[in-house]
Amino acid sequence: MEARPEQPGVARRDLLIGLAAVAAWPTAAAARTSRTAEAVRRKAQALARRPYAPPSAPLPPELAALDYDGYRALRFRPEMAIWRDLGLPFQLQMFPRGGLHTRPVELYEVVDGEIRPIAYRPDYFIAGTADEAALSADAGFAGFRIHAPLNDPAWYDEFAVFLGASYFRAVPRGGVYGLSARAIEVGSGEPGEEFPAFRAFFVERPSPGQASLTVHALLDGPSLAGAYQFTIAPGEPTVFEVAATLFPRTPLGRAGLAPLTSMFLYGPGGAHAFDDFRPQVHDSDGLLLARAEGEREWRALSNPPSVQVSRIDEPRARGFGLTQRQRSFEAYHDLEAHYHRRPSAWVEPLGDWGPGAVQLVELPARGEGEDNIVASWRPASPPPAGRPFAYAYRLHWSAAIPAARPLAPVAGWRAGRGDAQPWRRFVVDFGPVEGADFAELAADVSVSAGAVRHVTLQPNPNRRGARVAFEYNGQDAPAGELRARLVRTGEAVSEAWVRRWPT
Repeated sequence: MEARPEQPGVARRDLLIGLAAVAAWPTAAAARTSRTAEAVRRKAQALARRPYAPPSAPLPPELAALDYDGYRALRFRPEMAIWRDLGLPFQLQMFPRGGLHTRPVELYEVVDGEIRPIAYRPDYFIAGTADEAALSADAGFAGFRIHAPLNDPAWYDEFAVFLGASYFRAVPRGGVYGLSARAIEVGSGEPGEEFPAFRAFFVERPSPGQASLTVHALLDGPSLAGAYQFTIAPGEPTVFEVAATLFPRTPLGRAGLAPLTSMFLYGPGGAHAFDDFRPQVHDSDGLLLARAEGEREWRALSNPPSVQVSRIDEPRARGFGLTQRQRSFEAYHDLEAHYHRRPSAWVEPLGDWGPGAVQLVELPARGEGEDNIVASWRPASPPPAGRPFAYAYRLHWSAAIPAARPLAPVAGWRAGRGDAQPWRRFVVDFGPVEGADFAELAADVSVSAGAVRHVTLQPNPNRRGARVAFEYNGQDAPAGELRARLVRTGEAVSEAWVRRWPT
């Protein structure tokens, strides 16, 4: 190899020292992150050794009484964003306590391994409709949001937010907020559901040019305490790498890992039930599952008349997510909510989570302000009390879920009356089938209860895919599932469309 000439005016020894320092920087930064993570784990473990005591901090009555619009009127002053004057790739803006967000959270900045408090200041905020005097009290923070040049290199867009219990949300490039994630769910859809909450955040100051931001969080709730580390990279997709250690106070038999929470009010053909001009209203329209041997299953969501819980057992967690498949404006005709731009979210487990089940909870909802969908991983062997439990996953926020192998996606579905009562007709459209001659395809339709007839398969040039149609009689079926997919010589070439019956 040809020798590289030395830079003018730089001694070779100094150059080598400088290069060594650059090479060592990631290792040094990783060591500081590790120390912070360990400090948060120690705090969580100490909390778990004591009985749960929710934080108590009085809130000025005027702030506590704020409604949704009143709380939204409390605005952070962008010119006071954390790191704004440092020219760094990320900025932080905080939320004050008020309205539904009464729990205080502590915020800290981590600089070269040193933890420094971010103190509450009333002049951070514009009071909006509230009295300035209410903000002048030590109201404290309820959460924070993260800004970065997501869509325009010259503009810092809000792309992630931590606000409310253990909820957090994010958007990819070109998207808007939709579904949420949580650190953990305990008893979703059951009496006595718990909502563990973040008590403190420790945000590492980024370096110039850094592509991701690291956030450590301390979680506490009646059944457990926990330490979380989020490594957050904005883009398409926006990706969270999550490492968690739980310290259970009690056996976590009702706990779900990596939960996603969303809203489904109605889908195809459901507008008449709400007398709404919009054809569909939802943040997510399906639960996508990675199954054994590379197969995938897309389960259509519903707004049921009563609580529905579905469990899909797996020998190990392969991946799951809530999708927003309908991505055209014409599917919603909503100029304000922009449902066609809301992201899907995909949970990619890191390491072996052991056997368990993806659990889907569907709750009745009367309006689009209600989150009524929860999907999570329920371990077959729940974490026992008194023993730390660690796991990790990667969470993708995107307009499209990453594909494991070429499988035609479920592109849409509809239902209506069949040729005669009580038969119902279902039509399922699949997207492009890669490398397949239509003559080689077959429709595979099955039901766990009831009867099926008139199964047909047609090419659908509008989607460069195929349409499967069938009629179903579930009159004598108290509960069951409908399933349709495309196969070639018996092997799946599409996702499996699944619909629970009755809805």
